[in-house]
Amino acid sequence: MGENANTRNVALVGPNGAGKTTLLESMLFVSGAVGRKGRVADGTTVGDASAEARDRRMSTELSVASFQAHGLDFTVLDCPGSVEFVQDGYHAVLGCDLAVVVVEPVPERMIATAPMLQLLDRHGIPHLVFVNKMDRSEVRYRDLLQALRQLSSRPVVPHQYAIGRGEDLLGYIDLVTEQAYAYRKGGPSDRIPLPEEYREREQAARREMLETLADFDDDLLEKLLEDQQPPEEQILRDLRKTLGADQVVPVFMGVAEQDLGVRRFVEALAKEAPDPNERAQQLGLDGAGPPLIQVLKNYHLGHAGKLSLARVWRGTVKDGMTLGDMRVGGVYRMMGLQQQPAGEAGPGRIVALARLEAARTGQLLSAGSDSAESELPHAPPAKPMFAYALTAQNRNDEVKLSAAFAKLIDEDPALRLEHDQEMHQTLLWGQGEMHLKVAMDRLKNKYNVPCEAHAPRTPYRETIRKGTEAHGRHKKQSGGHGQFGDVKIEIRPLERGQGFQFDNRVVGGAVPRQFIPAVEEGAKEHLHKGPLGFRVVDVGVALYDGQFHTVDSNEMSFKMATAAALKEGLPKCQPVLLEPVLTVTISVPGDYTSRALQLITQKRGQILGYEAKDGWKGWDEIRAHIPQGEMHDLIVQLRSLSQGTGFFDWAYDHLQEVPDRLAQAIVDKHRTDVAA
Repeated sequence: MGENANTRNVALVGPNGAGKTTLLESMLFVSGAVGRKGRVADGTTVGDASAEARDRRMSTELSVASFQAHGLDFTVLDCPGSVEFVQDGYHAVLGCDLAVVVVEPVPERMIATAPMLQLLDRHGIPHLVFVNKMDRSEVRYRDLLQALRQLSSRPVVPHQYAIGRGEDLLGYIDLVTEQAYAYRKGGPSDRIPLPEEYREREQAARREMLETLADFDDDLLEKLLEDQQPPEEQILRDLRKTLGADQVVPVFMGVAEQDLGVRRFVEALAKEAPDPNERAQQLGLDGAGPPLIQVLKNYHLGHAGKLSLARVWRGTVKDGMTLGDMRVGGVYRMMGLQQQPAGEAGPGRIVALARLEAARTGQLLSAGSDSAESELPHAPPAKPMFAYALTAQNRNDEVKLSAAFAKLIDEDPALRLEHDQEMHQTLLWGQGEMHLKVAMDRLKNKYNVPCEAHAPRTPYRETIRKGTEAHGRHKKQSGGHGQFGDVKIEIRPLERGQGFQFDNRVVGGAVPRQFIPAVEEGAKEHLHKGPLGFRVVDVGVALYDGQFHTVDSNEMSFKMATAAALKEGLPKCQPVLLEPVLTVTISVPGDYTSRALQLITQKRGQILGYEAKDGWKGWDEIRAHIPQGEMHDLIVQLRSLSQGTGFFDWAYDHLQEVPDRLAQAIVDKHRTDVAA
């Protein structure tokens, strides 16, 4: 089976609040890795060890822990459930061999798993479901299974069947062995006789499980057709094989907070989870060649410096060796934010490597000075949906802020920094308001750079509705050579999107040829700020007459004269405010489409159409034009109406006139901001 056959790499994924961190803590406790079980509410769990996570009692970044059970070494990556931090999860699952999708027993909330299920299916990553908090279930178990089937593109196979529900939850039936178990707090489940009232439901569920497995096993199909009972060994072998090939999605259940069902779940992982060799083979990697690693996550820790969590795909990584022209400063196994020296790590291991300063999340690194040439799946970059304009509270911290931003984005590639020169603002982009508030907390807590945030300023434009003629003269005499320039220009509106046009209609040398470029340049410079305070677009300027002085005229004089003419003429041209309009593609579950359409209308948007989202069962995709000035909190409101599931993509499309009822307020606010 290979030297890494005793290793299991598992990612815990699923919606926020499903109990992933609690499940990890329970797995650590029942396996003996921790002597005392922590609680999320108390901030004492191995996972969620950062100050930002504990303040919010939710995962805000990837956590790592290890334990031993049933003769195997397990490494578990606890991924944030909030859609705003999901990028960590995307990178993590690509380095694991199995994903456990943790859900609550609430059908309408299960839709939140759709984006992660899409990624798992697209990359063929084996995954199963753990239905947590079964003591709070208010629906029948078969209805929970049906809700999962509606979401999964792979056949859903129940491994267990619940006995009772909610406060009356008694235990479960193992559909492989047909043995019933009663949960017992503080210890393993007790075997009990299978309740007669559940026998018919158990047999129906088991028959369905076997028929699904028979689609991938001709021998099992033959047995079922002949009404023969297959041996347990064959069923387990088929479950392991089909799970490893990402052909089925087994379902387990329990109550992680009370450790109910968790011991059986760990046992099932030991028996059925694929080992690292299988995933490596699926990706076309063999054991030959130099060591190869993939960076899954970077951490910047004050006491330890930079640590890069990495999957070893091939070879052995040792302290002091070179990866991608960088020297490995240490090999560690992680337990929360604690590091345990390992010295080296063989293929299939997930470890933290120290001092790989240039390593980036998702990057492949090989031994020696050359970068890795292998092609492995990588997570798609997160598309930014929310931004704050940030400034350091202390102006003297601007240099520190730049360095802190670099580390912040190295840890979290879902963040993006933009220096908006036109609007004189530094924008930090992310996945939502919570995402950026956590980033600001890290800037303050980890890097001692507190920042102030406000909504980004919108790059409005202005144009004109009619044309006019204008005259401008610049004359200055102060001894010696003076300054003189005189121009007469025609100002006219252009079609939207034509930008700026300049025409020279001077005849007879009224303005010498060498000064014509200065007139054009003077016009361009003045149009950077029009009568309303914004850049002027879609305007044509034609020079048709003027005067000059043989001694005092120069380029600067004609620039100044042109500016004077435009300052006089533009206010007479009925200036009008323009706003950038974006093409926005919104994705939401079909149940929330009507609400999303209403939201677009509230944002002064124009709905272009909607249709079923390709490859996403039960989701719709809406296309619309929405003014950029209405976009700041779109993702906040969209997620509020869609149980945290909605998202969008956007791109600039065109400029359009701002309604008169809004334009004056925008102009007044801009003038106030500039004056301040």
